[in-house]
Amino acid sequence: MVPGSTRKELILKARSLYDNYVKNNLFMKMILLFALITTVTIVTFSYFMFNVMSQSIIRNELENQKKAMDSVNSYMTRKYESVQSMVLDVYRNESLALHLTYFLQHPFEDYMKYQLDHYTNEADVDMPKGLDFFENKLDSDADIENLLLYSSEKQFLFAYKQGHVSKLISTNASRSYIPDAMALENSMMSVPNAWVRQAIDQQDPKLYAMRVPITDKNSLKNLGQLLVYFDSDRINQALESYKEQLKGYIIVLGPTGEVLFDSSDRYYGIRYPYADKIESLFDTAMLEQESYVTTLTQNQAGYMVVGVAPKAEVAAAYQRLKHTIALISAICIIVVLLVPVLVVTNFAKRTNKIIRFMRKVESGDLSARIQDDKEDELGQISRSFNDMLGELTRHIDRVYKAEIKQKHTELAALQARVNPHFLYNTLEVIRMRAVSQGAKDVGEMIYSLSVLFKSFVQPKGENTLKDELETSRLYLELFRIRYKDKLSYEIVCDESLAGKNIMRMALQPIIENYVVHGLQPRRSDNHIRISVYEAEGRVRIQAEDNGIGIDPTRLEAIRQSLDLVEEVGDSFGLRSVHERLKLLYGTDYGLEITSTLGVGTIVTIEFPSEEEAQHV
Repeated sequence: MVPGSTRKELILKARSLYDNYVKNNLFMKMILLFALITTVTIVTFSYFMFNVMSQSIIRNELENQKKAMDSVNSYMTRKYESVQSMVLDVYRNESLALHLTYFLQHPFEDYMKYQLDHYTNEADVDMPKGLDFFENKLDSDADIENLLLYSSEKQFLFAYKQGHVSKLISTNASRSYIPDAMALENSMMSVPNAWVRQAIDQQDPKLYAMRVPITDKNSLKNLGQLLVYFDSDRINQALESYKEQLKGYIIVLGPTGEVLFDSSDRYYGIRYPYADKIESLFDTAMLEQESYVTTLTQNQAGYMVVGVAPKAEVAAAYQRLKHTIALISAICIIVVLLVPVLVVTNFAKRTNKIIRFMRKVESGDLSARIQDDKEDELGQISRSFNDMLGELTRHIDRVYKAEIKQKHTELAALQARVNPHFLYNTLEVIRMRAVSQGAKDVGEMIYSLSVLFKSFVQPKGENTLKDELETSRLYLELFRIRYKDKLSYEIVCDESLAGKNIMRMALQPIIENYVVHGLQPRRSDNHIRISVYEAEGRVRIQAEDNGIGIDPTRLEAIRQSLDLVEEVGDSFGLRSVHERLKLLYGTDYGLEITSTLGVGTIVTIEFPSEEEAQHV
């Protein structure tokens, strides 16, 4: 825990650093913001790139495992088909089928006599007869460890073994469990039965058995079974080309989860401890550890090939990629930040230099000049500043004395009762002076002001829509020039309505309200549209702007204030227009405001299209 006093000191230090180096330092804020955006962007991109590439590596690793599983499955399918073909060959050869049938239905001594009696009568002396056929099959396939013929009727087992003499084993039910075990076995492929293993003295755990029932061709009576024990280690031959790429291990399971083959040599002789999970798996599971699991089922033979790839082993394959991406990202962040920091720091130094010279001028040193020969924006600002100082110095020398002389004349004019004609002429002189000095925008503003002043001071007897709209245009033109074309306006009026009479100063308070409260100086697209049209016997004038709009609560307060009696306070101009409309044309007329925050405001006024008696 950090003590309270220490925490407070850290907060104060951080606050001090912020105030000194960040709060009033635009360039530092730019650097920090750019650093934040750049770092987040590069880190995010690196994260997504790592995810995409790591997923691609995982898919490749699992695809390699799938190919290895296909190779194992192909190998075992060939063995399964070879055993099936062995029995079919027997059935296709009439003499061989008779020999095998007789062998399984009679004592071994009787079969030997039967074989001797029929040997000389067979036409095809090259075809193996009787038990020689199976012995030849054993010799031709080195993957076979044992080949067994079991007679269910006579209850004996005739066993062949690689490199050993075949032998006959009695399996009478009264002395052996083998008949019961044979009767219960119904799967095509499994691990060798323990009782059969003991009877034939076969203790090697790395074996898998293929079983085919033998029936009489004519009566379809079950005579016994053919069992072939294959060496599980031989399946590794199918994995030779995948050993270096294979992650995890491949295991082949029998119908009840017994292990027929295990590339890791860990589960031979036992039931696979995760067999129950395998049956319900889809993608990943917690076995020895969190692992990707892929299954391939051979329905005919009744076995399942399972590929198990621990996530930790697969992750090790893209661990180096992770470090590489992290290093590249760090280098990119450093390079991307270093260059802008150097550039911005240079700009900051030059900007601070300009500020220092401005402060010198502010203190009265008009001889200060900025030395910056570069052609970029800061260089142009520096030269413009120097030019401005030179022009200001010359102007003071040329105009200052004349201005002092004119002061007395202006003071005398102000002390007298100035008539409007004198003011118009004076405004015109000022306008021409501004034009002659190159300040055309000031001249335009003065012209608009003088025309406005004349319309207010010397009003005509009647005020038409045309006059009111022209006054509004001049008023808007003042603000358009004031905001350097950041404000645009549009006035639309049907020519047939231009001669309609309207009260004076109906639109000026509305325009003023927009300029003061709705116009946004930072925007360059401020716009107000004044449209005049006739609807339902009334002349309707709408002033629609794209300003900041009015909050609904504030809008409701303004609407309620329109009917208040006070003549001061907020919305006085709008309230005066609303009250005059009601006094002149009745309570059915007035001013209506609608607004959407962030979109703009629409102010609508209405008066009768046909002239009616004015209300007092």
